Amino acid sequence: MLKRIGKDGNTGHVRIPGVRIADADFPAPFRSGLEYSSPARGTWNIVHTGMLMPEAHEIYVCGAGCIRGVILTAAEMGLTDRFSTIAVREHNLLDGDMEDLIIEGVTDVLGKLPKRPPAVLLYTSCVHHFTGTDLDLVYSRLRERFPDIDFADCYMNPIMRKSGLTPDQLMRTRLYSLLHERQISSNAVAIIGNDLPAQKDNDLVKLLEAGGLKVHEITSCRTYAEYQEMAESSVYISYNPDAVSGGDMLSERLGGRHHYVKFSFDFDEIDEENAKLADTLVAVTCAEDGDAGKAAERENALRDAVAQLRERGREECRRALDETLALIGDTPVTIDYTFCPRPLGLARFLLENGFNVTKIYLDGIPGADRPDHEILREEYPDLMLYPTVHAAMRFAAAENADAADGTDAGAEGCRVLAIGQKAAYFENTDNFVNVVEGGGMLGYEAVTHTLELMREAYREKKNMRDLVQIKGLGCDICVR
Repeated sequence: MLKRIGKDGNTGHVRIPGVRIADADFPAPFRSGLEYSSPARGTWNIVHTGMLMPEAHEIYVCGAGCIRGVILTAAEMGLTDRFSTIAVREHNLLDGDMEDLIIEGVTDVLGKLPKRPPAVLLYTSCVHHFTGTDLDLVYSRLRERFPDIDFADCYMNPIMRKSGLTPDQLMRTRLYSLLHERQISSNAVAIIGNDLPAQKDNDLVKLLEAGGLKVHEITSCRTYAEYQEMAESSVYISYNPDAVSGGDMLSERLGGRHHYVKFSFDFDEIDEENAKLADTLVAVTCAEDGDAGKAAERENALRDAVAQLRERGREECRRALDETLALIGDTPVTIDYTFCPRPLGLARFLLENGFNVTKIYLDGIPGADRPDHEILREEYPDLMLYPTVHAAMRFAAAENADAADGTDAGAEGCRVLAIGQKAAYFENTDNFVNVVEGGGMLGYEAVTHTLELMREAYREKKNMRDLVQIKGLGCDICVR
């Protein structure tokens, strides 16, 4: 018997599947089932991320239904000239010629391009795993046939979403897999794993500038040769949790050291992370520098920078907190997981400083947020968590709009302030912070910038309906 999902069969009332944080299990507060995808599209996908590799050509091999989505992404970016597809048809499954389909299909694509690319990101899909396609043979033959092209094995595989590395995590390893080994420079470091460039005034950038280090970042590379220069880095720095496996891969393959910096809104943790990063930079870049005087100068500069960040950062954050709270007052604040890697950490920070955080939209609790989860359960047990992919959430925006009728929006006309696109969509509000994936923020700068964006969102309405449908917020940096 068919069962209506999301509505009570007797009353017709919508059942939005929220849970108090006191009752929320870690790391999965909600059961998996039929999933819904909201119109909030600002987060990046594997097409966007792959386009960060300059001059590379993406080739997708999958069924026609799957190809449709990735084609639309490339078209929306205006990068169809760097994108090709090979369709898998039923007879390919029956005839057992999948390897030949890929090898000859890629050969045909490359032969028709006006210019041969230096690199190809070849995306196979779940059907190749189901049929036992010999991908090792495929890549071996392609590399023999095209020795002047670097091939990266990439995957568009939905069956990987719930176990092992997710497609997003795997993509962030493949993005750096084509770096060729070269002489490591003690004066060079690389920021890896981000779709969006590091903000120029975030704590990480300030530390690297204080140390006089040469900084590589894929978001600033304009040619494949510039991309290859990243291999000279002695330290690979990541602060996106999904990039950790990529950093470890680089360290094992090329010999530099990987250092992961936790994204945080906690002042003590920020200080600890900055100090740990300085220790790594001293241990690697100073120890390997043949000029003892220059190494000592760099070490002193790094230690001084950590102290200055602690002193100035805390002072600036306190001023920003006072200004923001005075403006926003007890206006309800909602947060979603797409804004930053630590949504519970942000909620805890705001609640402990007097803000009225009422809801968090997420589907799972990040591992880094476990301490915040425990504290919030004890100190703020009635904080509500809501999923974003549960089938009943297709009614949430309309329900919240109906519930808001007649609600006092305050002097600025702000009924609820949303941090993140999905929170804005589900709350049906134009007062929202339009940032995804941390927006390149880190450290004390992430705190002050977030508070600044909250003040801006409170004062100025945006067109939520139009903005959240823009796919891959900020992906214009991929356009070369």
